[in-house]
Amino acid sequence: MPVFDWKGYNPKGKTVTGVIDADSPRDARVKLRRDKVMVTQVKPVKGSAGVLHSKKKSKVKLSRGALFSADLQEKLKKARGRDGGGAKSKKRLDEVGTFTRQLSTLSRANIPITEALRAIIEQTDNKRIGVVYRDIRERISQGANTADALAAHPEYFDELYVSMVRAGEAAGRLDEVLERLSVFLVEQARVRNKVASALAYPMIMLLVGLLIVSVLMVAVVPKITTMIKGRGQELPWATQFLQSSADFLVGWWWLLLLALVFIALLFNLYYSSEKGRLKIDSKILKAPVMGDMLAKQALSRFAQTFATLLRSGVPVVRCLEVTKTVLGNRLLENTIDGVREKILEGADIATPIKQSGVFPPLIGYMIAVGEQSGELDSMMVQVGESYQEEVEIATNRFTSLIEPVIILFLAGLVGFIVMAILMPIMQMSQSFGS
Repeated sequence: MPVFDWKGYNPKGKTVTGVIDADSPRDARVKLRRDKVMVTQVKPVKGSAGVLHSKKKSKVKLSRGALFSADLQEKLKKARGRDGGGAKSKKRLDEVGTFTRQLSTLSRANIPITEALRAIIEQTDNKRIGVVYRDIRERISQGANTADALAAHPEYFDELYVSMVRAGEAAGRLDEVLERLSVFLVEQARVRNKVASALAYPMIMLLVGLLIVSVLMVAVVPKITTMIKGRGQELPWATQFLQSSADFLVGWWWLLLLALVFIALLFNLYYSSEKGRLKIDSKILKAPVMGDMLAKQALSRFAQTFATLLRSGVPVVRCLEVTKTVLGNRLLENTIDGVREKILEGADIATPIKQSGVFPPLIGYMIAVGEQSGELDSMMVQVGESYQEEVEIATNRFTSLIEPVIILFLAGLVGFIVMAILMPIMQMSQSFGS
């Protein structure tokens, strides 16, 4: 079906633009009028499937891949450039979660996948993600399977997502898999937000406290010390130290900023290396309080992801390959690689897990019971739920411990500044009294 670019005005008189699928420019105008859009321009997208078929003078034989809209592909590149291509942002994860829920609902109603995508596209307000959905629908309508169409957009649909969809398609249970994916994404987002909130609150407290202290040091302390010096009084040691610190901050703030940037670059360079990342990730897991929280979060993600993949019909070896990508810790990733190699050599899953020394004994025993009973997926679900509760407990413990530490630190810092200011003032009052 041809794709058209359009321009017009919405009911509020604001200029709007977009892309629409229609059989003809007339059909496109009719569809837009239904949405109460006053159309000023409709033109076919160069290179779109319908337009290519209508060009009889073309002497080039086009492959299926060439049927995709060149303009659509250009918009996809721009969208990917804006997204960055790195770790998914929270907004993109929310978009994928909403898309999965909608697609799951429509699939359970026995609506063909292309029609389901059409319905999702029509109610999508975000133009950028709408371009991605259109490209997926175009690929599927031209013969690609759903998994391959989704895999063309790794910035939205990761290896885990694509593997589950591929397994669901092969088993003829795509609607069930999409439903599991929807529940899985919601649960993962909830746990991730819980941990992010626990880490964000103390960091905000610390930054605001340091900002207030910096303002006192730069704007208040120099004026007070200048006033005291003007009276010819010798400053106490605390006030002298405070004045020296304030002078250093005012005169050499750029050096501190440069040093912080240099340290950050060195850390990033070291962490980018295999040896550096492995060493840092290992230390993180052993860190008091926070290490326990992050380790339990990774184990919860491992168990839930493994169970979801198994229930979707993905083979065990492939499950381990995909699960490794969601752990976010190189030590755990290397351990999973070692377990996978042992399984390929003929071992069961539980034995190398127990021997790794990284995974807690509980996981090894639960996997062994699951393998013997043939209900490994159910056992992993229980492990995931158990560690999910542990994550919440560890998160609350971390928050309850870190907040008093930060408060005491800031209170001590501000108390020292106040003491350094009050000491010469008290000396002045004593000298006047005598």
